[in-house]
Amino acid sequence: MVVDDSALMRRLVGGVLTEAGCEVHLARNGAEALVELERWEPDVVTLDINMPEMDGLTALSLMMQTRPTPVVMVSSLTAKGAMATLEAMAMGAVDFIEKPGGTMSVSLGDMGPVLVAKVKAAARAKVRRPVNRATPERRATQASTRTAPAAATRAARDTAPNAQPAAAPASAAQRLKAARATALLHCPGVVLVGVSTGGPRTLEDILPQLPANFPWPVVVAQHMPSYFTSAFAVRMNGLCALRVAEVDAVKPLMPGHIYIGRGGTDMILAERLGRVVVMPQAESPTHPWHPSVDVMVDSALDLLPPARIIGVQLTGMGYDGAAAMTRLHQRGGRTLAESEDTAVVFGMPAELIQRGGAGVVKPCHEVAAQLTAWMPALSWAKA
Repeated sequence: MVVDDSALMRRLVGGVLTEAGCEVHLARNGAEALVELERWEPDVVTLDINMPEMDGLTALSLMMQTRPTPVVMVSSLTAKGAMATLEAMAMGAVDFIEKPGGTMSVSLGDMGPVLVAKVKAAARAKVRRPVNRATPERRATQASTRTAPAAATRAARDTAPNAQPAAAPASAAQRLKAARATALLHCPGVVLVGVSTGGPRTLEDILPQLPANFPWPVVVAQHMPSYFTSAFAVRMNGLCALRVAEVDAVKPLMPGHIYIGRGGTDMILAERLGRVVVMPQAESPTHPWHPSVDVMVDSALDLLPPARIIGVQLTGMGYDGAAAMTRLHQRGGRTLAESEDTAVVFGMPAELIQRGGAGVVKPCHEVAAQLTAWMPALSWAKA
C-alpha cells in the first residue's frame, strides 16, 4: 500500500512497484491508510510523513497498535525530515527511502531499483513493536555519569611508562613502530559494530544499555545517507550514557564514546601522533555499501591485535562485514552475530554465521550484556 497525499507520488511510486510485480493499493493520508490496512491487509506500506488529516507518524503509531505491518518511510532530505524518520524507525518502521527532489519523475526513475529492493526486503522483515525509551530524569542521570572514566582504562593510562629520550636517531620504521606502541597504550580495545536495514531501532535497543564507564570505545558503521547519520548521532546522544558523535573528521578513540560513521564516506581506524583515531575517507569503489563494515574492520586489524577487537554484526541486507569479521574471528578476535529471532533482516548476521565467523550468536536484547561481560577479561589483553 502506497500512502501519500501527492497524486503524482502515488502514481509514480505505485507504477514502479506494479512494474516490479507487486499488487499495489493507494491511500491519500494516514486516516485513509488505517481503513485500507484492515481492508487489504498489505504485506508492506510505504508511508509519507507530512500529510493532511493524519500525518505519517500518527498513522504509524496506530498501525503498530492495531495491525503491525512492515513500513518503509518516504522521507524528505531535510534535518527535520531526518529526525522525523528516525522517530518513525524507533516506532517500528523497518526502513526508509529518500523522497525524490527536482524533476520528480526523473529522480524516482533513478531510485526505482532501491525502492523495489527495500520494499521486497521489508516484506520479509520482522516487525518489532516500540519500547519505552529513557525518561528525561534518566537521561539527566546518564549525562551526569558520562565523564566517569573506566577503571581499567584509567589504570592503563596512569601506569604507562614515561617516554625516554632515544639514545640514537630512530629510523622511519622504528618511529612508526614506536608510535603504534604508544597508540596501543591509549587504546585497550575497540568494539566495531556493523548494521544496515533495521539498524536504527536495533541500535536504540542496544547502545543505551552500555554503562557510562564502558571501557572500550564503540565504532558503528550504519548504512545510511549523511543527512541521517548526523541526525542519528544527535538522537543517540540523547539516549545513551556514553557520548555519541558522528565521524565527520579525524577523532581520537576515547573510552566512554560511541562513534557513528558519516554517511557518504567510509570509516577507518588509524594511528595519528601516537593515538588511535577514527576518520572518514572517500567511499571505496570496490565495496557496495557505505560506510563499509569490511573497510572499518580491516583497518582495525591492520592496526590493533585481534585480542583487542570485538566485532558485532547486526541486522541488515547483504553481506557487508562478513568477510572481515570472519578474518577477525580466525585470528583470535571476538565476534558476535545477532540471532535470527530478533534480526529485522537476517542477511548480514546470517552471512557471518554461515562463514563460520560468529563466535557468539545472541538476540539483540542480550548484546549489551555480552559486551559488558567480556570487558573484565579483555581490558588487560596483551598485544
